[in-house]
Amino acid sequence: MLEEFRNEPLTNFADEHNRRQMEDAIAAVHAALGQEYDLIIGGRRIRTADKIRSLNPSNIDEVVGYVSKADTELANQAIQAAAEAYKTWSRMSPFARARVMLKAAAIMRRRRLELAAWEAFEEGKTWAEADGDVAEAIDYLEYYPRLMMDMANRRDLTRIPGEDNEAMYIPLGVGIIIPPWNFPLAILTGMTSAAVVAGNTVVLKPASASPVVGAKFMEVMEEAGLPPGVINFLPGSGGAIGDYLVSHPMTRFIAFTGSKEVGLHINTLAAQTQPGQIWIKRVVAEMGGKDAIVVDETADLDAAAAGIVTSAFGFQGQKCSACSRVIATAPIYDELLKRVVERTKALRIGPATDYATQVGPVVDQAAYDKIFSYIEIGKKEGRLVAGGGKAPGNGYYIEPTIFADVPVEARIAQEEIFGPVLAFMKAQDFRDAIRLANSTEYGLTGSVYSRNREHLETARVEFHVGNLYFNRKCTGALVGVHPFGGFNMSGTDSKAGGPDYLLLFTQMKVVSEAL
Repeated sequence: MLEEFRNEPLTNFADEHNRRQMEDAIAAVHAALGQEYDLIIGGRRIRTADKIRSLNPSNIDEVVGYVSKADTELANQAIQAAAEAYKTWSRMSPFARARVMLKAAAIMRRRRLELAAWEAFEEGKTWAEADGDVAEAIDYLEYYPRLMMDMANRRDLTRIPGEDNEAMYIPLGVGIIIPPWNFPLAILTGMTSAAVVAGNTVVLKPASASPVVGAKFMEVMEEAGLPPGVINFLPGSGGAIGDYLVSHPMTRFIAFTGSKEVGLHINTLAAQTQPGQIWIKRVVAEMGGKDAIVVDETADLDAAAAGIVTSAFGFQGQKCSACSRVIATAPIYDELLKRVVERTKALRIGPATDYATQVGPVVDQAAYDKIFSYIEIGKKEGRLVAGGGKAPGNGYYIEPTIFADVPVEARIAQEEIFGPVLAFMKAQDFRDAIRLANSTEYGLTGSVYSRNREHLETARVEFHVGNLYFNRKCTGALVGVHPFGGFNMSGTDSKAGGPDYLLLFTQMKVVSEAL
């Protein structure tokens, strides 16, 4: 019998032994940079002439790897391979499917620091951020199999005389998994493993900024004994194959994490019934955020400042859960701003592979250009009090940036920037602060720092976000502890890492037999 689920502990890199092991992993991965990675369709490795050239954002002269890109013909082959594998995988015992995922968790645990090192090179994640991402991926591989084994048990139904009634959860079919680059192993693993352990087969299209980490995930799953065709690895651009995969009549569901714009586009495409399609496609979409931390006059300002800086600038603000707005009540606004600016200016910026680095580069040139365009907008909308420029280094380095006195209608207060840019906003009182917090089209995460119980209870009801935290940062959701997903334009509120998540990849079938 399996032990109760426990979250994977984070690595303490202050320990010299752990630090040396991570340094060894970084050295080993550095020696392996520049290799080629193939598509995997039905277990076959396919190499194409067209490649994704994945660069190290900490040093743009360094190529992490060359990954083959698919076209629509190969995309169709991947869907056909998934459909063929579904015939047997869907009928495999849920307990057998769960065992494959648990084996993958053990393999990933053994390769933990190596995988974290790949993330440092490919996405610019610092040691702590990369380690946390791999730990979360392991959590998903431990958590969802336990859910599936519980769902495999007979459901209790109301009994009536003369009938035997049974309800069971069955898989949907072939799905498309479109994960983001910012949690290149955790979210990719979570979305994929949930769909697969439930009995579905999938086409996995990794983000173009993190395809090598996706290839490493496939190595883990193959070593765990996953049958060919259950997961088909199909890197490629959204424009070239994304729409085709979503629109394909054999696609039964799409699981997506990314921007609001792309998520809405996928939802629109999926709603258009194709010739030969015999189902309504299901869309699971987690999209953007414009997350706020509210601080009132009763709060512990040092704790609030620490939580704000971690939430805003961890992984360079490239999290959908990142704090991008601070809403402080008037009595403590200036003092809180001062403390946050001091902490921000003390952050160490550098290559993600260096132990001392607290803020690494943003992921690529497109992100770099977009973030700087918002910084220029911010200079017209607020008062620049920290950062605003390029940080030294041969990479996509941006100084953590803070704007003060930002009005609620400002673009930097309304639009998702997805970078190290923070807007400070002044509220007249706590009611006004909650009004400002709810003023965007998003509703993903939020946090309140307060010692006032009435304020906390007001926020509990009126702060409209999927994940609300009191007196702690608004990032760092743990599998099983903080089921994750947001409201409004933040997506379909899937609550990843929660007890209901597998319901999104299954359907209930009821069988009634007269006795």
